[in-house]
Amino acid sequence: MQDLGPTYVKLGQMCSNRTDIFPEDIIAEFQKLQDDVEPEKIDIYAKIKAELNIEPLEYFKEIDETPMASASMGQVYKGILKDGTEVVIKVRREGIKEIVASDLSMMRDLAAYFERTNEEIKKMNTSYIINTFGNSITKELSFRNELSNMEKFANNFKNDKRIHVPVPYRELSNDNILCMEFIKGFKITDKEKIEKCGFFPSEVARVGLDLYIQQVLKYGFFHADPHPGNVFMTPEGKIVFIDFGAMGTLYPQDKELLENLLLHFIQKDVKKAIDTIKELAVKYNVPDERQLERELTEIVYLVDGNVLSEISIGDIFEKVRVILNKNQVILPEDIYLLVKGVGQIEGIGRHLDPSLDIMKTLEPYAKRILRERMNPKYIFEKGTKKITQVSESWLSLPEDLRNISQKILNGELKHKHEVTGFKELLKILDRLVVAIIIASLLIASSIVVLSEIPPKINEIPVLGFLGYVISAILGIVEIIKKGKK
Repeated sequence: MQDLGPTYVKLGQMCSNRTDIFPEDIIAEFQKLQDDVEPEKIDIYAKIKAELNIEPLEYFKEIDETPMASASMGQVYKGILKDGTEVVIKVRREGIKEIVASDLSMMRDLAAYFERTNEEIKKMNTSYIINTFGNSITKELSFRNELSNMEKFANNFKNDKRIHVPVPYRELSNDNILCMEFIKGFKITDKEKIEKCGFFPSEVARVGLDLYIQQVLKYGFFHADPHPGNVFMTPEGKIVFIDFGAMGTLYPQDKELLENLLLHFIQKDVKKAIDTIKELAVKYNVPDERQLERELTEIVYLVDGNVLSEISIGDIFEKVRVILNKNQVILPEDIYLLVKGVGQIEGIGRHLDPSLDIMKTLEPYAKRILRERMNPKYIFEKGTKKITQVSESWLSLPEDLRNISQKILNGELKHKHEVTGFKELLKILDRLVVAIIIASLLIASSIVVLSEIPPKINEIPVLGFLGYVISAILGIVEIIKKGKK
């Protein structure tokens, strides 16, 4: 892969965390892939002038013409603006986009060929991997995309004083050049410097973990490669993430499913967790549901009550991925990015504080999610959505089923049947009627609560509250009646 060039190096790096697909010896080789290459000779002043159509010396006091870092996709220079601000300038390598496009085209053709000729490779969903990789590397090649990621990330954390996001200079950037603030800091894993600045490594570990969980569960927009080289700390104690080329995004539906999965995991409800995994999956084929439930239950109870010093979250994810792989469960690519990111953050946390309790850090987020799920507004919106789905399903029924329904209504379809247990049927119908009444009360009460109709008690409309109470009483009465029978 190193001999084949930068596209293949990036592919190998992406595959280095796909233990659900590749065996350990291949993963070990993937992990050896480095992105460091010999610097390309570039006249940085001429490059800036050609790309941005400006005179560099009108904006920059000076630029160091020797790259401070060099990678397969580009290289980085240090400069000083006219006002004395220190900046870094990322420059894309010449012709790299054409090289990547050509490599991706060949990869897609090879993946399609091997899937046609080899059943095992087809099970690995090679084409899906190549397509998701192609989307990822194409975004990473665009500095406009990275700049937008930085601005979005900064906006998410604009009110959080624990974090600092490098300031980009849009007027000095385009798709091939990115100019941003130079960060005066040190790697977050440097315990000696952390203590020298007057901070406790254990506290820094807790803050770093909390910030990453916020990225995932609060904003659904997270750093996809938070290794120690991409996470810094300033002398003032602020945590700084750098390199926003690769970001993970959880769309609202996936974010909600991930939150549900977290709740089911904490509540040890493995059956619901499996249902959620299926909803989240791009593809799955579970040959033995009970075996899958047993294996995941073992993991849930293995994690319960443990801290990072006793068990590795990375190891847990590894066990889960092996189980999912056996059942051909393919999750969205951003979930794999998340797994990799959590593993990297865990590594930083273990280094700074071996006793860091990741479950304790997750607790307040789990409580928030639970409160949101109990909110009448959420219940009403989900109920309305379900009703809409049922309505749409009815409208999309095949024409022959509609014809059968119409014949029933017209009395044209005759069916002979014998009813036994008629009394039991009447009892069931009674309970069904009560259930419909309770459901109607809940929906009506939710509408009243959302409309904020007075009078109110503690900001909750009295009529809506009474509706909930009556619904609860009816439900309890039915349960007691059923228990007596």
